[in-house]
Amino acid sequence: MKAPKLTSDTKFIPVYQPSLFGNEKNYVLDCLESGWISSKGNYVNKFEKSFASAVGVKYATSVCNGTAALHLALLALGIGEGDEVIVPTFTYIASVNCIKYVGATPVFIDSSRLTWQLDPELLANIITPKTKAIICVHLYGGMCDMDSIMEFAEKHNLYVIEDCAEAFGSQFKGKNAGVFGSLACFSFYGNKTITTGEGGMVVTNDPVLINKVTHLKGQGLAENRQYWHDIVGYNYRMTNICSAIGLAQLEGLDVTLFKKNKIAEYYRKNLISLPIEFQETGVNVTSSSWMFSILVQNFEVREAIREYLNTKLIETRPVFYPVHTMPVYCDQFYDFPVAENIGVRGLNLPSWPDLTIENLEYINSCIHQFFE
Repeated sequence: MKAPKLTSDTKFIPVYQPSLFGNEKNYVLDCLESGWISSKGNYVNKFEKSFASAVGVKYATSVCNGTAALHLALLALGIGEGDEVIVPTFTYIASVNCIKYVGATPVFIDSSRLTWQLDPELLANIITPKTKAIICVHLYGGMCDMDSIMEFAEKHNLYVIEDCAEAFGSQFKGKNAGVFGSLACFSFYGNKTITTGEGGMVVTNDPVLINKVTHLKGQGLAENRQYWHDIVGYNYRMTNICSAIGLAQLEGLDVTLFKKNKIAEYYRKNLISLPIEFQETGVNVTSSSWMFSILVQNFEVREAIREYLNTKLIETRPVFYPVHTMPVYCDQFYDFPVAENIGVRGLNLPSWPDLTIENLEYINSCIHQFFE
């Protein structure tokens, strides 16, 4: 394949950037003109109701970011000091930090080799009398094996929290990510399937749990008494402006998912001849294709291809480093071979919804050239 050349017309291709071509500007201007720019206003309620409907749950409450959503979920379930929570080590660190926030102990679990998701076959090896919950993280648009996880959780009377930060629009057996656990948490950071700039959502079908989360996120304000706070709460609310952006983004969800799946299809079709491996979707899973991720031969090749693509103005990023390898969590010896292998070999390719065919062809030619 002929080597691609940089020209004055070559533009930097980021690994991700938001698509903001719907009603975002109109709704934000409406907020500004109305004066409702903080955590009260019509867009908050509209976004919450529309999001709950899109996921297929009864209740949704917006928060300031995805990490806050996870923190509130654990608090609402009464998890705290002395409790253990099972969580994959191959995840973004927020999934683990939230366990520390409530004083509980994270218990790491390895991943499935093909899908990179939490390996449910290992759950029986690490459960103890202190285990209270499982945080199943749906990574890079894929989903965990929810049948196996829910069966195990029900057998052992454990809560399940779904971390859906990267899986809005993903499905397991035709059901959306977020409908399986006691609570599910979403992120709307700038690189997520839909964005509010910063933001998150907690969803559930349990009216008691949604009331607890709502109570906690608003400084513990009593429901029927102004400026009366009956618990220690948090300032985790989403603003009306962020909700306005989220509502506009939600209106374009189907188009966004269609575009992202087409991007994933292009990569799979055109990179299949190279010495790389793809993250597999898994049985019964429909991926939202949030981020297209690959494995190369080893760490040295990964760093070399990232450096090469960077010279071609193509941004990539490494996949997550397993949390147990980080200084704040490596307090004992761990052996998680699958997560460690993925962590040193994996990288994410540009995956934002408005990548053009010209962008994709350029990325493809550069990757082929690297391996020739």
